[in-house]
Amino acid sequence: MTRTLTRQELDRYDRDGYLVIHGAVPQKRLAGVIAETERMLDVAYTIASGTAMLDVDPAHKPEAPRVRRIKSQHEHSDFFRAFAAEPLIMDLLDPLMASGIRLHNSKINMKSAGVGESVEWHQDWAFYPHTNDDVLAIGIYLDDCTPENGPMMVTPGSHKGPVYDHHEGGYFCGAIDPDLIEDEISRAVPLTGPAGTLTIHHARLLHGSASNRSAKPRRFLLQAYAAVDAWPLADLAGGLDGFNDKIVRGAPILQPRMAAPPVRIPLPLRPDVIVGSIYDNQSILGNRFFDDREQHDQAALT
Repeated sequence: MTRTLTRQELDRYDRDGYLVIHGAVPQKRLAGVIAETERMLDVAYTIASGTAMLDVDPAHKPEAPRVRRIKSQHEHSDFFRAFAAEPLIMDLLDPLMASGIRLHNSKINMKSAGVGESVEWHQDWAFYPHTNDDVLAIGIYLDDCTPENGPMMVTPGSHKGPVYDHHEGGYFCGAIDPDLIEDEISRAVPLTGPAGTLTIHHARLLHGSASNRSAKPRRFLLQAYAAVDAWPLADLAGGLDGFNDKIVRGAPILQPRMAAPPVRIPLPLRPDVIVGSIYDNQSILGNRFFDDREQHDQAALT
C-alpha cells in the first residue's frame, strides 16, 4: 500500500525543509533492499581499490573490506533501477513535484560500526543547482539509526536561507567552513528512527553527519530527485536522451521553469580527486566541524 503526504506534512516540509516518516517502508520491501545492498557489497571482497560502483576507505583491503558508499546503485542493479520509481516513493513525492519526477542521483552511504566516516556540513544544492529548486532527496534507513551511530543532522528552515560557499583553496570541495554557519549548526537536529524510516530533505537544507563510533552500522539509502521542469545548470551528462531517460514519473518537456533561488556553480573541480567521492572532495576542508568536535570530546575525557 502507498500513501501521499498529508496537508500537515506538506506544511511542515515547506516550513522546515524536511520530513521524517517512521514505518514508511514495509518490512518485506525493506528486506529486499537490504538483500540487494549486501549482494552488491560482496564485490568488495574482490577489489583492492575503489570502482565506479564502490567508494572505499583508504584502509580498505579485500580481506577486510571498508566500503564508504555504493555509488549510483540504479546504474549497477536492475533491482535499484526499478526501485528509483518505487510507487511508495513516487506517491509521497507527487504533491511536491507537479510537473513530474526525474531521478538525479542515488547512493547508499555505509557507516560501518566504529569506522563510518563523518560527512561535513553541506547543501546538496551546491553540487547540482537547477533552474528552480523543486529538488530533494529521500533517504531510507536500512538499520536502526540512533544518536550514537551518526544520524543525519539538519538545520530546520535553512532551505530558505543562503547558499553557502562550498570551496576551499579555489576548488569546489562540497563542504562549508563551519565558522560561517555557527548559528545554524547550533539549531541542528538529528533525524533518527528504526530501520524502514524514510526521510525527505530539500536540496538547499543544511545537513551533515558525525562518524559512527558505535558498535552498530548505519546504512542509509539516498535517492535524489528533481521536478521534470527543473533543469540542471552545471551538467547535462548523457545528452537529452540520457536526461529524459531518468524521468521516473511524467513526460519530457523542453521548457524549464525559471525561478530565482540563489546559485553557486560547483566549479572548478579538483584535478586530483575521484569524481563522485564526497569524502575525497571534503578532505581538503581546512576547518572541519565533526572531526574537530570528536577530537575535542575525546580530549575532554582524558
